Amino acid sequence: MAELRDNALMDTAARGRLVNRFGPAAQAWCDALPTLVDRLCRQWGLTVSEARPGNTGRTLLCRDGEGTLKVLKLCPDRAIATAEATALGSWTGLSRVVQILDADLDHGAVLLEGLEPGDTFTERGADVPWDQIGELLADIHGVPAAGPFPTQLERVRFMFGLAEQRLAGSPAEPHLPLESLRTGLARAEKLAASGPIALVHGDLHPGNVLDAGPERGAVAIDPRPCVGDPAFDAVDWAVLPMADGAAVEDGIAELPHLDGDRVRAWCVALAPLVAMGPLRRGGPTPFTDAVLRLVR
Repeated sequence: MAELRDNALMDTAARGRLVNRFGPAAQAWCDALPTLVDRLCRQWGLTVSEARPGNTGRTLLCRDGEGTLKVLKLCPDRAIATAEATALGSWTGLSRVVQILDADLDHGAVLLEGLEPGDTFTERGADVPWDQIGELLADIHGVPAAGPFPTQLERVRFMFGLAEQRLAGSPAEPHLPLESLRTGLARAEKLAASGPIALVHGDLHPGNVLDAGPERGAVAIDPRPCVGDPAFDAVDWAVLPMADGAAVEDGIAELPHLDGDRVRAWCVALAPLVAMGPLRRGGPTPFTDAVLRLVR
């Protein structure tokens, strides 16, 4: 059963993010969340211990009757939950991808295995096990791209459209010309319309890869799947060495199984998006300056 108070299941900040993402209709979903969580916890024998933040729903850390960690994800957009569940189903059995245990897609709910210790690679900083990341990328791109997934062209148009909405009035606006976003979109559209085809994670930044312990290592979570060029998934990893003053080519060299030219082209196309997050949170840094130089 759910044990968190209703305001912990859906606090003011979380409600604001969801309304910003999905519009006023998300208010009713937020209001109904405690009842939904209670029903699902009874159905799956769970007790909620912690709520985690997110921009597209709520992620709840739970324990079953034997004390095993499980993760209950809920989203007001059933299409997002369905795409995630379908992609994870395609990746069943891959140790580098979180495993799906059950789903109630009529209510936008997905039940996942828990990963411990569960630290993200954002939290780990520069300590990147490149061999594991290479294995992860190869594994997720090695399954058939079958399912109700959007195309990569649809995915990049959505990403840039959302970024353009968020740029106006944000701390990033003085440092990121709108024209840079539009140039990046045009480049991304060309790349998405060419090249190899695979089932792509679609949001494979270091915050969506968890440390699952010494035996299992790096494990991907939270896909936003699409069908397109697998080099797309390497961007957030290829640019990591730039935070320490290295070149993007140094990051690309750590992932030799991918087409390096296409990885670099995607880094150039997506550079405005890579820089936008840090710019919105804290303003320019040597990293954002280096990333934006790729645009020129």
